[in-house]
Amino acid sequence: MKLWDKGVKIDKKIERFTVGKDRELDLQLAAFDVLGSLAHTEMLQSIGLLEKKELKLIQEELRKIYSAIKNDAFVIEDGIEDVHSQVEFLLTKELGDVGKKIHSGRSRNDQVLLDLKLFTRNKLEEIVRESRLLFDELIAKSNQYKNVLIPGYTHLQVAMPSSFGLWFGAYAESLTDDLLVLQSAYKVVNQNPLGSGAGYGSSFPLDRQMTTELLGFRDLSYNVVYAQMGRGKMEFTVLSALANMAMTIAKLAMDACLYNSQNFNFLSFPDELTTGSSIMPHKKNPDVFELIRAHANALQMLPAQIQAVTSNLPSGYHRDYQLTKEFFMPAFDRMIACLEMTRIMLSEVKINKDVLKEERYKYLFTVEEVNRMVLEGVPFRDAYKKVGQIVEAGEFKYNGKLKHVHEGSLGNLCNDKIVEKMNETFIEFNFNRTKEAYMNLLNRI
Repeated sequence: MKLWDKGVKIDKKIERFTVGKDRELDLQLAAFDVLGSLAHTEMLQSIGLLEKKELKLIQEELRKIYSAIKNDAFVIEDGIEDVHSQVEFLLTKELGDVGKKIHSGRSRNDQVLLDLKLFTRNKLEEIVRESRLLFDELIAKSNQYKNVLIPGYTHLQVAMPSSFGLWFGAYAESLTDDLLVLQSAYKVVNQNPLGSGAGYGSSFPLDRQMTTELLGFRDLSYNVVYAQMGRGKMEFTVLSALANMAMTIAKLAMDACLYNSQNFNFLSFPDELTTGSSIMPHKKNPDVFELIRAHANALQMLPAQIQAVTSNLPSGYHRDYQLTKEFFMPAFDRMIACLEMTRIMLSEVKINKDVLKEERYKYLFTVEEVNRMVLEGVPFRDAYKKVGQIVEAGEFKYNGKLKHVHEGSLGNLCNDKIVEKMNETFIEFNFNRTKEAYMNLLNRI
């Protein structure tokens, strides 16, 4: 069954090529297709295109299909092109002509747009929640090890004192900015395209505001041509936000690999979280972080893939957009896995509290000595020159205490302020609005 079938037999090779991976990917859209249909049919009844008894029959069947999906009992049968066709086929099979009315005022184009937006909203929520768990782990570790010093590096050269508190806290705050960017993408997603049809609207008096509210959208994509133009643009926007987050995770993974090496020896992980070598019995490899780094780097390439497919297309729908699903949909679980595995690894990290006892770090405190002299009245440039001469003579020693007090420094991490920023951002996603809308659709009598 195909929603566009007019009785002409299609060449099998053409069919396989044009369907592509849609049947496989569409299983992830099935629940959202049903939710969209629940809202759409309720709207159809409100404008007189369905009778109340027809609406009741259709929605009862839709809820049965939804339950089957949630129980992994839903399949797209052989010969049926996609999830939209399968749902309509099941309705027609059970309800006859009544089931055929569900597509009134709707195109497969805006149906796909809607399903993808509902799917994306859901996946973004998963990512936000997983990010929050990682954030909490980072903040906890930052507070726990705030007084454990490590070298800070510039140009991969020993530079100034840092701490595990600063290191963990840096990635926590980076995640808060990542969520701000993700929130902007979420707002782009959270606009209702339903009713745009094939991209030019409908002569039916559709109530688009009604479906917007029923599905818990923040707003409408008002212009029907733009709603269709949003295909590809939405994917690019979301993947760009994920790429931004992946950049944070990739950098953290690289740090962890370096810090775990014998040459750094800042931290380590339990044997059960590392792997060995086939010929070197002493090896404990940070394979998890190496794979996190690789996945995160690959995620950063995805926006360019979307651009490559869509950048030179004119307005209106084109079948090219079908390929974006193959790049777009798997990205979410990949990102979630990176976040989850990073959190698991860091939850078991072992910290070396004696890093700075090694001779190689003796010049780490040269800036501290310069600053001490400046505080005693020596001009900065003179102090800098004097300490430099002491270093060149091999006579530098520093026995003072660190006195970093400004916001965000060693002695004043401001983790409480970073937590406030995260809390504000998290709340502003307002995920409960979506949940309430779905509950109302699924439980409406």
